[in-house]
Amino acid sequence: MRKRTFVALIAAGLALHSFSGGATPSSDAEYIGTFVWELPDVNFGGFSGLEVTDDGRQFIAITDKGHIVSGGFVRSDGVIEKVEVGDLTELLDTDGTALDRFEGDSEGLALRADGRLFVSFEGIHRLWTYRDPGSEGAWLERHPDFQEMQSNSSLEALAIDDAGALYTLPERSGKLTRPFPVYRYAKGKWSVPFKIPRRGEFLPVGADFGPDGQLYLLEREFNGIFGFSNRVRSFSIVGGKLNSEQIVIETGSGKHDNLEGIAVWRDNSDNIRITMISDDNFRTFQRTEIVEYRLKQ
Repeated sequence: MRKRTFVALIAAGLALHSFSGGATPSSDAEYIGTFVWELPDVNFGGFSGLEVTDDGRQFIAITDKGHIVSGGFVRSDGVIEKVEVGDLTELLDTDGTALDRFEGDSEGLALRADGRLFVSFEGIHRLWTYRDPGSEGAWLERHPDFQEMQSNSSLEALAIDDAGALYTLPERSGKLTRPFPVYRYAKGKWSVPFKIPRRGEFLPVGADFGPDGQLYLLEREFNGIFGFSNRVRSFSIVGGKLNSEQIVIETGSGKHDNLEGIAVWRDNSDNIRITMISDDNFRTFQRTEIVEYRLKQ
């Protein structure tokens, strides 16, 4: 994640292969731990987007029912042992009122260096921006493709690069053989600079740019009674195009819950950390997990 400051918030070792050769699995991802997060709040759960500060201490997260929360991680020997947060508050409409259920299906989260927030939504497929968590929302112009996207399967992932360009993509591409189009918003204009190939049954649910400049894509596969498999792929962007792909994390069914939010940062040992949060779908048999991996440099 780029150098960032919060405004109005809490004061891979193998060679990369080209797409034609498929993704290169990485053996360098080290599982750090899982923290099961609980709060006695009826609005707690359903986390779908996550941002973490450069030092890994503070975070901001959104739920898919239009709520936002910021807080901090307390670590012991690098492992999360406690989460300290303020209240879950509602994301606001353009007139400053609370979003209704259909409007408030917030999925992707991106934070600009000056503290401005960007949120992608399903239901009404769109991107909105906020000066801070308590401000009213504002529309970004929509790409024409957004209106034709599938219900409950649209703009799940959102990331912002060092130059402030936004990248988003739908959860579904329409066919197993069809790649995912990536939509880029920069200087007030939309483009589709590249597409990400589908690999198996995994679907994209979160994205972030790491401090190494790589684009990290979080994906999940639902395996029925066996639970979820999770995967993270990384990509290089050179000349505005994707030219490489690597699998940095892939888990078997049931190791983690429904991971949907991802944040990438660098720890004190100069290793890339990947922090992810799960969407428990507000179901008692699922959990809100904060999961961390380390990529050794």
